[in-house]
Amino acid sequence: MKRHLSILLIIMMVFSITPQAFAKEKDEKKSAELAHEAKSAVLIERDTGQVLYDKNSHEQLPPASMTKIMTMLLIMERMEQGKLKMSDKVRTSEYAASMGGSQIFLEPGEEMTVEEMLKGIAIASGNDASMAMAEHLEGSKEEFVNKMNEKAKELGLKDTVFKNPTGLPEEGHVSSAHDMALMAKELLKYEKITSFTGTYEDYLRENTDKKFWLVNTNRLIKFYPGVDGIKTGFTQEAKYCLTASAKKGNMRVIAVVFGASTPKERNGQITKMLDFAFSQYETHPLYKKNQLVEKLKINKGKEKTINLVTSEPISVLTKKGEDIKKIKAEIKLKKDVSAPVEKAQALGTLTVKNEGKLLVESPLVADSDMDKAGFWTMTKRTLSHWAKIME
Repeated sequence: MKRHLSILLIIMMVFSITPQAFAKEKDEKKSAELAHEAKSAVLIERDTGQVLYDKNSHEQLPPASMTKIMTMLLIMERMEQGKLKMSDKVRTSEYAASMGGSQIFLEPGEEMTVEEMLKGIAIASGNDASMAMAEHLEGSKEEFVNKMNEKAKELGLKDTVFKNPTGLPEEGHVSSAHDMALMAKELLKYEKITSFTGTYEDYLRENTDKKFWLVNTNRLIKFYPGVDGIKTGFTQEAKYCLTASAKKGNMRVIAVVFGASTPKERNGQITKMLDFAFSQYETHPLYKKNQLVEKLKINKGKEKTINLVTSEPISVLTKKGEDIKKIKAEIKLKKDVSAPVEKAQALGTLTVKNEGKLLVESPLVADSDMDKAGFWTMTKRTLSHWAKIME
C-alpha cells in the first residue's frame, strides 16, 4: 500500500512540474539557437537596456563599419548642443578623399552639407564621408579618435578601443557586441538619426552630372517590418556584422551580431533575435524624450531656474502578459549649480524602481543654454532680496 502511494505521489509530482519544466526548457533552447553561428551576439530592449539574449557579448572583436555608430553619435551630440547644423558645409581633404573600402567618392576640395555627409555615412557606409566629418568636427583624425574613446569611457564601455572613425582594419581597433548595443542605445536617443539609418535608398549630387545612388547596406530595412537601422560591417577579419534596430508598437530593440560567415547568415540570426524579442516581451512607456520633469535653481543665472527634461524615452519591460507591480520614480538633482549651463548638460538623475529593485537610471538634462546674469540683473535681485527682508 505504501509503495503504491509513493508511486502515485511521484507521478503526481512529475505531472505537476513537467509542463513548467518543459516550457522553461523550450524557451531556453529557443533562446540558445538565436545566434549559434555568430562569434558573439546580444539582444537588448532600448529604453531599459535590459539584456534579452547574450552570447559572448564581451568578446573583443574587430567591429568593421559598425564603428560608424560612434562617429554618428558624436555628430548627433554636437547638433543637440547647437554647435553643428544640418546645413553646415563640410569640405573634403585629400586624406578623407583617399579612404578605401565603402565610399561615396568624394573628391579633394568637394563640399557637402552635414545632412548629405550623414546620408553617405548611414546609408552607404562611406569611409570618406566619415573621415571628412571627423576632420570637420575636431580638425584631425587623431583628435576625433580621442573624442570617440572619451565618449566610450563616458558610456562605461570597457571592451572598446577606437583607432579610426571608419572601421577600416587597424591593429588594436576592437569592440564587442555588448558595447555596440550600448552605443546604438545612446545614438537612438537622437530620434532624427533613424531618418538616415532607416532609409533604404537615396541620392547625392542630384542636380549634377555626378548623381550618385545610395543603397543601404542593411537589407533588413527593406525586408523586416520595423527595422530602421543601424549599421552593417564587413572586413575579411571581422566577417559579416550588424547592429540592427527595430520598433514595433511601444517597443524598440537592438540586436547585434559579430562574425557571421555570410550576409544571409547574419540577417537570419538578427531576424531570429528580433522575432524572439517581439513575441516574448512588451514595453510600457513612462516618459517621452524631452518631457519636463523638474525645475532646478541656478545660481547667478540669467533666469532663476532651468527646465530639466528626460534625455531619452523611459519605459518598463515585462514578459508578455505580466503585470506592472509597484513602479516608483525617484528624482535626484545636482546641488549648487551655477551659470553658465549648456543645453543637454546632465543636472539630475531619474530612477525607476519596482518594489525597490532598480529598473532604469537615466540623466535629466537642461532643455536650453543659460548664461550668467548681467550686473543689472544681479543688482535687481539683491535689492529685491533685501526689500523682502525689510518688510
